[in-house]
Amino acid sequence: MTADTAASGGFFSQPKAVWAVAFAAAVSFMGLGLVDPILPAIALNLHASPSQVELLFTSYFACTGISMLFSSVVASRIGAKRTLLAGLVLIIVFSAAAGASNSIGAIVGLRAGWGLGNALFIATALSVIVGSASGGVAGAVVLYEAALGLGISLGPLLGGELGAISWRGPFFGVAVLMSIGFVAIAVFLERAPPPPKHERVSIAEPLRALRHRATRGSGLTAIFYNFGFFTLLAYTPFPLHLSIHQLGYTFTAWGLLLALFAVFVAPRVGRRYGDIRGLGGALAAIVAVVGVPLWQQTLQDSGSIQVAMVTINDRNPLFEPSDVRMRGPGPQPGPVVEQRFRDVEVPTSILKGLSAAAASSRSAASREIEPYLSLSGDGRPSHVILDSALKAKIDASGDERMLVRIYDLEDPRAGDIRPLVGPLPKGRRIYLLTLKP
Repeated sequence: MTADTAASGGFFSQPKAVWAVAFAAAVSFMGLGLVDPILPAIALNLHASPSQVELLFTSYFACTGISMLFSSVVASRIGAKRTLLAGLVLIIVFSAAAGASNSIGAIVGLRAGWGLGNALFIATALSVIVGSASGGVAGAVVLYEAALGLGISLGPLLGGELGAISWRGPFFGVAVLMSIGFVAIAVFLERAPPPPKHERVSIAEPLRALRHRATRGSGLTAIFYNFGFFTLLAYTPFPLHLSIHQLGYTFTAWGLLLALFAVFVAPRVGRRYGDIRGLGGALAAIVAVVGVPLWQQTLQDSGSIQVAMVTINDRNPLFEPSDVRMRGPGPQPGPVVEQRFRDVEVPTSILKGLSAAAASSRSAASREIEPYLSLSGDGRPSHVILDSALKAKIDASGDERMLVRIYDLEDPRAGDIRPLVGPLPKGRRIYLLTLKP
């Protein structure tokens, strides 16, 4: 930071154009963790499997990564302001369209368009901030990193708060915030003429940089790190079994720690131990924190879903008031409040996996069924009891999905159903899957 900058108000004394770009950058970075808290809700409402829902990350980051190769080419031809505004328009259009969609395939495709807009904006925002901010390059980078940390930490919080209203809320929220950023940049950022032809960037220049060993090595390290990082980021909401609010708070805490360590801790570690040693220590710490518990859990085989089958002879307790209401003649009573069961459409492929596990000696199944069991939980592994009548229908079904009634047998209101299935195992969340009468 220069003396003039300090005298004029310091780091926070920035031109309005810089604040406008920084605000839009923070909102753009919200897209990284925005959908995390609503992944289970999207899976439930759109009848999608966890692997289908996680494609929201795949399409977004794949398109962002590829488009980054072209963003400098575009900016060097139409100018920085037009590139920023074009990126914002794409994000606004595709995020709003994703919120209005009714299929998982449409949202996955629209997230790819969102990633294209994100690449155009993010790659250009840093250069604009560096060129316009007070305090030189160092101050501009700190401002950019502050926007990065703010966006990553607040994205899950926004996703959790708006997602508790509707899973569509976070998508529309981003569209509104980006519209504000668009107006701010259009008003406050002065338009500069496009660079002269001799300064235009070729599409081959980013690829030529790979000739340098250090660049090539850093790129490969980043690819493998980001692959593992975003695999965990996309998968984590499902085994946690937390509510949308709880997921939002969890990932907000993660984002805050990520921002604090990136801005304050990592530079100090790099200065004291060197970048190579610091990076090696960080990767080793990740392996220890993530790998050791996973290895222990694999040895104990406590993370899989246990499946059992039961034949229910007396099915009268399974007839709910809502079933009688639909079947019986005469005037219909009011709606049933706080039902003790959930009727859910589940992909038949997942149900066939449960059926096969119930018939095998190991009786362990994959965890793909978990998003359909409950939207909240306490972290314990699940135990699924499969009604033999449902199993027979699963084995004979050729449909893509089946309607299944799910009871949480730990619910106090399921007291008359628990005796139907016999002794219950301890230490697990127990669910009964049966037919809807």
